[in-house]
Order: sequence, then C-alpha cells, then structure tokens
Amino acid sequence: MTYKSPLLSRPGAVEGGGEDSGVAAHYGEPLREQRALAAGTAVVDLSYRGVVTVTGPDRLSWLNTLSSQQLTNLQPRVSSELLLLTIQGRIEFDARVVDDGETTWLLVEAAEAAPLAEWLDRMRFMLRVEVADVSADWAVVGSTKPVDAWSGRLVWEDPWPHIGVGGYSYSVVEESSHPGLERPWFEYLIPADELEAAVEGMALAGSLAAEALRIAAWRPRLGAETDEKTIPHELDLLRTSVHLSKGCYKGQETIARVHNLGHPPRRLVFLQLDGSQHTLPAPGSVVFAGERKVGTLTSVAQHFEMGAVGLALIKRSVDPHEVLTVLDGEEPYPAAQEVIVAPDAGQVVGRQTGFLKGPHR
Repeated sequence: MTYKSPLLSRPGAVEGGGEDSGVAAHYGEPLREQRALAAGTAVVDLSYRGVVTVTGPDRLSWLNTLSSQQLTNLQPRVSSELLLLTIQGRIEFDARVVDDGETTWLLVEAAEAAPLAEWLDRMRFMLRVEVADVSADWAVVGSTKPVDAWSGRLVWEDPWPHIGVGGYSYSVVEESSHPGLERPWFEYLIPADELEAAVEGMALAGSLAAEALRIAAWRPRLGAETDEKTIPHELDLLRTSVHLSKGCYKGQETIARVHNLGHPPRRLVFLQLDGSQHTLPAPGSVVFAGERKVGTLTSVAQHFEMGAVGLALIKRSVDPHEVLTVLDGEEPYPAAQEVIVAPDAGQVVGRQTGFLKGPHR
C-alpha cells in the first residue's frame, strides 16, 4: 500500500512527490515553514521513512562485520551512520544508527527498508540476531533542536558534519567553518499510532523545508546524491559513515585504494543558481562546463536566505572556478559552484581522528 501520513489532513497540506511522497511538501507557506524549522520552532513529518530493527546479543558485532562503521562499542542512545557497500565499494544502503541497549534501530529512506531487511535476514547464518522491518509501526519526525516534550523518546542525532573516530574529511573547509554546523538535526522515533497526538500544538514544516536545509548543509542523501556508481569519497561521507581502521568488510578494498590515492573520480559541489528565473531545474538535469557535459544536478531547493541552491555530482577534473550551467530541457540555469569535495588531494583539509593514516588490517 502507498503510505499517506495522517498529518496530510492538516489545513493547507500539499503532498510531496518522489522520495518524499506520503508526507506534506508544505502546509501553504514553504519559506515561512523553512525559517521556523531552521529556528527550531517547527518539526517536520518524515513518517514515510523506513525503520528496520536488529535484536539479539550479536547484533552490534554482526553489523560491524557487514558495514563500513565501527559499531562493536556503540553505547546506548549514541548516534552513528553506516554504509553497506558492494564488493566494488559502491553504496547500496545508507543507514542512520542508534541502539537502545536491546535493539539496534536503522533509519533509512522509505525504499530501502524492505530490501535492507531482506538482505540482512539472508546474512544472519547461525548468529543470535533477528531482523524486522517495522516501518509500519513507527514514524520519524525531524527537528533542528531537541524537543523537550519528547525527551524520553529514542532519537537519532545526525553526526554531520563532525568527523567521527576513524573518519576523514575530503572537504576544502575546516570542520569549524563547515555549513553543516548551522543545521543540527534530530530524528525522533514515535509509535505510528501516536503521531498525531505527539505533534498536537506544534508548528509543522514540510519536506521542502527539510530538503533546503539539508542541501545548504552539504548533506548527501541516498537516492538523491547517489547512483549505481557512487562511492563514499565522492560525497565526503568518510567523515561520518566510514571507519578507516576497522576490520574487513565488503567494499573495503575500494575504500582503502581510493583513499590512499586521494582522487575519487567525481566530486560533490554546492550550486548557487541564477535567481532571475521563477522556476527551479529538475533533479537529474545535466550540468555543463562550457559545451562539456560534466555531471548531474542531484538536489535543488529554494532556500529562505540564499535563494535557489542545489547539489551536483560532477567530474573531478572540472575547474573549481568555472561557472557551470544546469540545463533542464532547453532552459539554462547558470550556477556558481562552491567546492565540497576537493578536486585535488593537496587541497583536502583532511583530518583522521583516532587512527593511523591509511586503512590497515
């Protein structure tokens, strides 16, 4: 069945599309909602999100062997992020992780939940773990500040853009000046049948607001910034979702090789789009440098302060100072690029935290 949030019954609610189908894109005033969300005075309905649980005494050590993240010592209610990769190091699943002491909760995009649960179930073998897709029983609600009324509820706090233990930054900016610091992010788990009561009296923002703040924070999203070829280095995901000195896992060879060479084939950029048009180009539009096709627009939004902004995945060789053009059909949108992932290893402000340089076993 196609999911529909009960909050779509709120006055002015307009349903989102694509990955955000099933919840409100906005409630009639997108930019006002975005300001409120950024200020921490509104929350956003993300109840379409997928939720997968792993229980059993072997759950953390088992997930540790499968994923890019070090999880064996993950403490209750401490947030993390993991990737499950192909043997070639390409991203298959990206999960937000929090453990409550008995259950590990994996928060994922809606389309990921069923295939992730199925894949994990196949990998159990004789271990003491149980996997369940509990998406129908739980709703996710996002905010930029802790919600006092939900202080006892389980919450995932986005580690972005802080460089985790064993992580590495591929950015050209210091962590202290990273725009992601302006967007603290919390995702609360609420029983689905309590969603309406839980947000009673709270201001609501739509998914458009959450997307605009995500893009401005340079935060990649699975299904938007990823395709069948994406490796974590291209999106600066080693800072939060990869531990470079943990044991073996599927895809580690590619992680180590690209990291040691320092040259991922593509790089994520932030785009400031020409604001003279009254429309936005569609995600998937081709990005040009002069006459050359150099990449793809992955996400786009109208930001309440910066105007039209986007993220794009482009070839590493593109001159960082070159003005790009996003072409949607026959409509060109000039765009200034802001470097996220450095095109040259010598420009990386990389910091490895708590481990020796370079992956090792």
